[in-house]
Amino acid sequence: MSADSEKDYSDFDKILNHTTELDLSSTPLATQVASELNKKSRLEKVSHPTPENTRIIAITNQKGGVGKTTTTVNIAASLAQGGKNILVIDLDPQGNCSTALGVNHESSIPSIYECLINSTPVNDIIQPCPDIKNLDVAPATINLSGSELELVSMVSRENRLKKCIKNYTDFRSNQGLPRYDFILIDCPPSLGLLTINAFTAADEILIPIQAQYYALEGLSQLLNTINLVKSQLNETQKPPLMLITMYDSRTNLSNDVVNDVHEHFPKQILNTIIPQAVRLSEAPSHAQTIITYEPDSIGALAYKEAAYEISTWNYRED
Repeated sequence: MSADSEKDYSDFDKILNHTTELDLSSTPLATQVASELNKKSRLEKVSHPTPENTRIIAITNQKGGVGKTTTTVNIAASLAQGGKNILVIDLDPQGNCSTALGVNHESSIPSIYECLINSTPVNDIIQPCPDIKNLDVAPATINLSGSELELVSMVSRENRLKKCIKNYTDFRSNQGLPRYDFILIDCPPSLGLLTINAFTAADEILIPIQAQYYALEGLSQLLNTINLVKSQLNETQKPPLMLITMYDSRTNLSNDVVNDVHEHFPKQILNTIIPQAVRLSEAPSHAQTIITYEPDSIGALAYKEAAYEISTWNYRED
């Protein structure tokens, strides 16, 4: 992001938080601010419907740096703040999801690795998010980086995560604990066995698409893999949803990417668009989501809107 664009979005966030005074008379910025304030007011009045069954959503894109982990943690935080019970499974060896949600994921900490490789019960590794009620995390550690090779020789290797989740949800039911409304799986930026496990376990898939050059490159391979897993391992999986991220309305390129995705996947793309914003980049360095770090910023409002759209997706006619 350029220095000018960082300043623009920083000023915009300050306006939403009423911490600075800028001339807003008849300017494009004034129009955008008014739109975001209306969005803020509208989102304060909505409530997320409770799904009939736990919805398991894998957030994936084999292309790195598209906002995959940012999307996972902020959708999770938005849904949790909306009163839903949420579990986030960090399936990326980098552990960025665990970092953003403020949970310990040192190599000595029991993690999703032990569940996949040693059949450790998920209830032995769960950590609550310290900043957000109703949000639990199954952390990832660096040990997960070697799991791809270890899974190769295992029986039913593609179903290990699905079995872990099923055993844990059964455990919660037997213990009289409330069921999760949503389980979000943060996938690694690859199409290896970890991602295949996520696709096999998930009812739905969300693909963040960066509004930049090469955004659609590799998408066909990803969709082919999703379709292959669906046909062989998970026949009830719904068509993947897509979310535009890192959008800059001032560039023709961002608008072209949005138009291209809408043209090719008109029934699978969310209406919400996630803007390119400084606060979204800052939040993880404070071990927070944008929802807790700057709850009234443009990034937070966008993810709150995306979370509501996702939560109501099965309840509307496409």
